[in-house]
Amino acid sequence: MNATEKLQDIGQSLWLDNITRSLLDGGTLNHYIDELSITGLTSNPTIFDHAIKNSTDYDADIRRKLAEGRSGERLFFGLALQDITRAADMFRPIYERTSGVDGWVSLEVSPLLAHDTTTTLAEAKELHARAERPNLFIKIPGTKEGLPAIEEAIFAGVPVNVTLLFSREHYLAAAEAYLRGIERRIAARLRPDVSSVASVFISRWDAAVMGKVPAALRNRLGIAIGQRCYKAYCQLIGSSRYLRVLNAGARPQRLLLASTGTKDPEASDVLYIRALAAPYTVNTMPESTLKAFADHGEVGAAMSGDGGDSEIVLGQFAKAGIDIDALSARLQDEGAAAFVTSWNELMGVIASKSATLEKVGGAA
Repeated sequence: MNATEKLQDIGQSLWLDNITRSLLDGGTLNHYIDELSITGLTSNPTIFDHAIKNSTDYDADIRRKLAEGRSGERLFFGLALQDITRAADMFRPIYERTSGVDGWVSLEVSPLLAHDTTTTLAEAKELHARAERPNLFIKIPGTKEGLPAIEEAIFAGVPVNVTLLFSREHYLAAAEAYLRGIERRIAARLRPDVSSVASVFISRWDAAVMGKVPAALRNRLGIAIGQRCYKAYCQLIGSSRYLRVLNAGARPQRLLLASTGTKDPEASDVLYIRALAAPYTVNTMPESTLKAFADHGEVGAAMSGDGGDSEIVLGQFAKAGIDIDALSARLQDEGAAAFVTSWNELMGVIASKSATLEKVGGAA
């Protein structure tokens, strides 16, 4: 049994945080599914920006969509849905085999909508309807404005991957939005088994405090945050409120550990994978991290539901002058801004490629 199989045996789902045409066309994703225990996939604007900018794989489809009169966001989502639905079909057997617990893919709404509740909800519904795949999560940021959209999307029956969560408090707010949506479905006599995951970002914590804390605390903040969130998750899904909705047919919103690629070049490249193994959770990792873990990763004990030493470690960071609450708010704002930057770059790539391909087509 290799390292990825052992991690899956603990009860953690391994998802790939990447999608490109070459991954789909060349058999690489199938290899990851068959040999490296990958059971799902996530995407974001940065991933699509790199995929489209750094290859010609999308050029023929861009030409076709231009001929159909599409441009900008409309053209992009057409390209993205082609990739995402193909990936969803590849994971569909896992989705069926696990009765919908696993085998999911994720597509994000425009990050320009991170602070626009109404339009976020409308786009989430539209994208899910266009995809026509039951195993598609629509990613909605867990910002203050995103939370009402999450509740409404769940109530409308749209599966949601809540993204841009950085703390226990962010996670609990996302879980509350999910629960409200499910409780409203139960009250309306609708099926309550609408799936969701709550994605807590890990490595950005350590990047944010690099060089600002004693050496003994280096690369320990993200793991402590993950442990604290896992404790909150375990407590919540065992609460009387959660048990009532589970008894009515709902499913827990699984905790997803995101941004688990190591950013410190001097640290282990599988640091967060080993430390954050836990049952009934998801770890979505970059392709390089997946390969590294498959090559030389080791699986130790699973995370403890009591949070381990996380509060002690977080107390040490507080003594070192790190305000966890203020930093979590900053990281969420910076994360949203980074996705907007990637989105704008992506729209620039789409516009540039469109102009070039139209010019070449016209010349032909």
